[in-house]
Amino acid sequence: MSTPEAPSLEAGPPSPEEVAAAADLVGRLARNVESIVLGKQQVIRLTMTALLAEGHVLLEDVPGVGKTTLARAVAASVQGQWRRIQFTPDLLPSDVTGVTIFNQATRGFEFHPGPVFANIVIADEINRASPKTQSALLEVMEERYVTVDGVRHAVPRPFLVVATQNPIEMDGTYRLPEAQLDRFLMKLAVGYPSEAVEIEVLRGAVTRSPEALDAVTDTQVVAQLVRLARRVHIAEPLLGYAVRLGNATRGHPRVRVGVSPRGVIALTRAASAYALIDGRGYVVPEDLKALAEAVFAHRLLLSPDAQVRGVAPGDVVREVLDAVPVPVPAAAPAAPAAPAAPAPAASATV
Repeated sequence: MSTPEAPSLEAGPPSPEEVAAAADLVGRLARNVESIVLGKQQVIRLTMTALLAEGHVLLEDVPGVGKTTLARAVAASVQGQWRRIQFTPDLLPSDVTGVTIFNQATRGFEFHPGPVFANIVIADEINRASPKTQSALLEVMEERYVTVDGVRHAVPRPFLVVATQNPIEMDGTYRLPEAQLDRFLMKLAVGYPSEAVEIEVLRGAVTRSPEALDAVTDTQVVAQLVRLARRVHIAEPLLGYAVRLGNATRGHPRVRVGVSPRGVIALTRAASAYALIDGRGYVVPEDLKALAEAVFAHRLLLSPDAQVRGVAPGDVVREVLDAVPVPVPAAAPAAPAAPAAPAPAASATV
């Protein structure tokens, strides 16, 4: 993909040529990942959306459905450096961020970066680490910096954290605090494959691996796509629609704590990237509706009564989508009526 230099802050919406080139490239990226992660087109598209929106993804599903493979396939497709961190109860914050060590040869302190210094970081079973270790990701996920011994260190860009957790086996796990959940742009579930897809997986189980993928692009082009997604136009009525969706969760009778302003910002950022992937330089209401559950559900704290009744956060988000009216485009002004044609002159009689 040939893209222009980084746009200035005053740059307007992307041109049709830029949008078409970006959509084509992301489509090739998605197909490359789909050759490894079979039958999960929507999950891959949402992961690509998070990559272009500079967000992070929390994958909550049972083991063995391809959560780690998905992250590795994305990293291989963009020639990105990836690191995997296996979270355990004895993992320390310095095992994630890095540590400063005294070098006797140089008689000075040197910073040794931890595995978080990569383009794509796989935080496997993140809920098995202690809250102190989980908090080591708070700063870097929000600011793309790590502070060690009072010194800030920037992580590579683009930067994507793909965290996994098992929703079934809860022994020896620590529930992610709300501040940690709010750092994730989306929460997704991969799900089991269909029978036909699982048979295809078995056929290529030996040869199909992320290491065998050819890179489609590199991280510099992905950074350009990120800047392009920021220029996607969102009309004022849609900004108001996103705010009303967030407000509706805060006043919902089954919700104790609704979506924060950060969550509303996350929805609009994700919608811009989602529209670009769809080949549009502007956001439509369907983009916001398609992303609302993935962006909002994990940010909701339900009331005790709703939890007892088995209400899921996704149920609340769907109720909100049904209740909040979608903005209707203003009708175009009627064209002025064409002037009446002059009557033909009467023919002269002799």
